[in-house]
Amino acid sequence: MNIHLPPGGILIGLGADIIEVERIRGVLERHGERFLDRILTVEEKAYCSSMGAPHKHIAARFAAKEAVSKCFTTGIGAEFGWKSASVYHGERHQPLVRLDAQGEALLARVGATHVLLTLSHTESYAMAVAALVRA
Repeated sequence: MNIHLPPGGILIGLGADIIEVERIRGVLERHGERFLDRILTVEEKAYCSSMGAPHKHIAARFAAKEAVSKCFTTGIGAEFGWKSASVYHGERHQPLVRLDAQGEALLARVGATHVLLTLSHTESYAMAVAALVRA
């Protein structure tokens, strides 16, 4: 079996986030599509809605976006928006991050070449850890 790990390198930034899944379920009940359109890309919405418990996957993506924004030390706001990072899956179903132009500009500005991400969720919590790395 060939296992290809992401390239190593110098750690530039690290971020983590954890959120209660029930909090995301509540926001979904109150705001529905408006909330989803604000925080998820079309690709992320399609993936989450195809899952048996979409709220868990939405919560994991919410945590991922927060974690990536913390890597940049910007948080979510004018410099890095909710859709600046999109979570998708690689060939082994590993979580990967696609940055928009704003995210790519930040990546270059801090001297990193890529983002590493790990996600996890239970019935109660979703969490993400992200790292900015320079190869």
